[in-house]
Amino acid sequence: MIKKVLTIAGSDSSGGAGIQADIKTITCHKMYAMSAITALTAQNTTGVYGVQEATPEFVGQQIDCIFNDIRPDAVKIGMVSSSKIIKVIVEKLKKYNAESIVVDPVMVATSGSPLLEKEAMSTLINELLPMGTVITPNIPEAEILCGFKINEQDDMLRAAKKIATSIKGGVLIKGGHFSNTADDFLYIDGKEVWYKQEKIYNENTHGTGCTLSSAIACNLADGYSIEDSIRNAKSYITGALKAGLNLGKGSGPLEHNYNIKIK
Repeated sequence: MIKKVLTIAGSDSSGGAGIQADIKTITCHKMYAMSAITALTAQNTTGVYGVQEATPEFVGQQIDCIFNDIRPDAVKIGMVSSSKIIKVIVEKLKKYNAESIVVDPVMVATSGSPLLEKEAMSTLINELLPMGTVITPNIPEAEILCGFKINEQDDMLRAAKKIATSIKGGVLIKGGHFSNTADDFLYIDGKEVWYKQEKIYNENTHGTGCTLSSAIACNLADGYSIEDSIRNAKSYITGALKAGLNLGKGSGPLEHNYNIKIK
């Protein structure tokens, strides 16, 4: 039986991030992808030029239709731009006892464009993040969540521990924003796990966060532990970065299908 993964996120018209990146990632993991779209965006590799939110009611209706027919084995949550949409997602996931939830607290696009309304921040932190089996903030997002600057790896450890006081799941802080390393740090149930990673010098990183969180969800759906799911997902995204796809005038997308590409 094929594994099913639901992504709840925004659409990226240029295909490099959001729903499109998630569906590509899930498909490349040989799983069945489903989606509940929270917003349409007009964007490309140079920035986000427009956002049209779905209504909270319609987001809820999409989730109802999915769980009432094809129950997902894992759920990935990305761009959720308003407090009302976040509340609906939380309500529905609780209603259906959703499992293996990966929350990527998307606040700012790779291009620097904001993707989360200020009033939605507290709802995200207090209601959605605690539902995550694992959450995957990058350095700037982790700084917002912990309340202090992260300048080195010791700061990552302190930040993860502080964030973990308000959630039950694992906290994965991604170190890709550092200039000389890409090591990630997982804090879960009092355990500290470092994922040592070579720095891949590739300016085309559009959608890396979406891709990693979706890959983690796929591995959780396949029955891997949180630690191994992250390890496998990092291996996948490393390959997608090393493939060297170069599209667009700005920060381009990854080559999601590098592992199944027909030569």
